[in-house]
Amino acid sequence: MAKSTAEMSHQEWLHERTKGIGGSDAGVVLGLNKWKTPFELWLDKTGQSEVEDTAGEAAYFGNLLEDVVAKEFEVRTGKKVRKNNFMLQHPEHSFIMANIDRKVVGENALLECKTANAFLAKDWESEEIPESYLVQVQHYLGVTGYEKAYIAVLIGGQKFIWKEIERDEELIQMIFDAEVHFWKHHVQGNIPPALDGSSAAEKFLKERYAEVEEGKTIDLAFDYKDKLDNLLELKQQIKRLQEIAKQTENEIKYELKEAETGFVKNYQVNWKPVTQNRVDSKLLKNKYPDVYNSVLKQSQYRKFDVKEIN
Repeated sequence: MAKSTAEMSHQEWLHERTKGIGGSDAGVVLGLNKWKTPFELWLDKTGQSEVEDTAGEAAYFGNLLEDVVAKEFEVRTGKKVRKNNFMLQHPEHSFIMANIDRKVVGENALLECKTANAFLAKDWESEEIPESYLVQVQHYLGVTGYEKAYIAVLIGGQKFIWKEIERDEELIQMIFDAEVHFWKHHVQGNIPPALDGSSAAEKFLKERYAEVEEGKTIDLAFDYKDKLDNLLELKQQIKRLQEIAKQTENEIKYELKEAETGFVKNYQVNWKPVTQNRVDSKLLKNKYPDVYNSVLKQSQYRKFDVKEIN
């Protein structure tokens, strides 16, 4: 099955993506994405987070660079590619979808176009490709039934790499098994994945459990004793590491002395004056109490802390 995207606005396309799992979601489901967690993806797919409209300059330049990458792939390989203006669906699981960048003309193959920051160049130096992109491409091969894929990437706007990826049936099955479980158990069952340390998880807990039953206490499960031991130990480790980091910063500052900037090999260190204008709330309260009270905003939140008791 396929749905045309040719007449869709960018916002409509974004909303369509929330109705299933696309290739860029595959790495998230498997926990391979550096920038997004399964919990955040669950919030997206269950309509509990805002669907970002990235229309405007970001979308314009993204599409422009995709065309540049595709055309350069044609130049480097002698192959021809064409756009695919359809949102494809898995024949058995309609919620597993694919939006491929290009179809390779005359081959049972697709092309995935990427751009990468220069700092990520090392990820592309070997014959392998980053895991999240490999999973994305195999997801597409599984949906389309194509035999292979090509991935082309423009790194830092000045280095071009392309690679060929063969279809891996075992990996495709593993990806689809994980996606089916995620969709049916977590999305349709409205059961969140394991909470993580993301700001999205923190926001979810803050909003979901804003109300408190005053004076209510519960007995935690016994295994939370180990979790609390670990939490306190982690906090101590973080404190020690912050002290070490601050000590190192102070040593570098002492070496800089009056200098604003220092260089060593591939590092540049800046210690420059910054001017900020802030309201002195204590002074405002003392000199202009009426004004202070008129702009005072009360907020309420649940404070979390842990302490050992005898």
